[in-house]
Amino acid sequence: MDPTSAAHRTTAPPPEGTRPDAGPAAGVPGGGRAALLILADGRFPAGGHAHSGGVEAAVKAGRVRDAGGLSGFCRGRLHTAGLTAAGLAAAAALGLDPVGLDAAADARTPSPALRATGRRLGRQLMRAARAIWPSAELDALARALPKGAHQPVVLGLAARAAGLGPEDAAHCAAYESVGGPATAAVRLLGLDPFQATAVLARLAPELDQVAGRAVEAARRAAESGLGALPAASAPLLDITAEQHAAWPVRLFAS
Repeated sequence: MDPTSAAHRTTAPPPEGTRPDAGPAAGVPGGGRAALLILADGRFPAGGHAHSGGVEAAVKAGRVRDAGGLSGFCRGRLHTAGLTAAGLAAAAALGLDPVGLDAAADARTPSPALRATGRRLGRQLMRAARAIWPSAELDALARALPKGAHQPVVLGLAARAAGLGPEDAAHCAAYESVGGPATAAVRLLGLDPFQATAVLARLAPELDQVAGRAVEAARRAAESGLGALPAASAPLLDITAEQHAAWPVRLFAS
């Protein structure tokens, strides 16, 4: 059975007068814009600094050599892996069934190496999120998937626990899909940090567009099923992830 066809709601419709996309912690101290900054901060202790988002393999293959190559890599990753992750995160923040979303993430990740990476990052994010924003929904997902849920699903639940909405979760996921590679490229290429940050700044309008598309898809998924979520693919990222995982020596875990 296609996992994306599974039932996708865990709770009854919200009481009259409440926002359907509000997380259980909406209105808690620390929710809102400040919580979004904390969750999106590269220093958030979720282990992302140890991963390059595939750019290490691209650098070794000669496909990324400078800021121009990094820009092309990040743009491609944003509109494929980034869009897919943002849709999953937005759906989790909306309150769709996280176990069903995890199965949908599996179906959208053909590379075993990337599936393992996604769950490893999910476990690390889960630990941080439960310590910072205690949540019954995070606890329930940790019990249901003790080996780790996919990172975008955990990200969406963490956003929900912090009082954030699906737009915030989608922006976090989209930004992370390019922010990690840009930071890694500084170390891998000795790239000027100003140039790497300029790449991200020039991508800002596309980040907003991708996040918007992801939220629209998540809302459709709430009505018609998880098959409505983005499933954009990047076969070269899948292939190089498998190659990278076999390297005896590497700077980044993925």
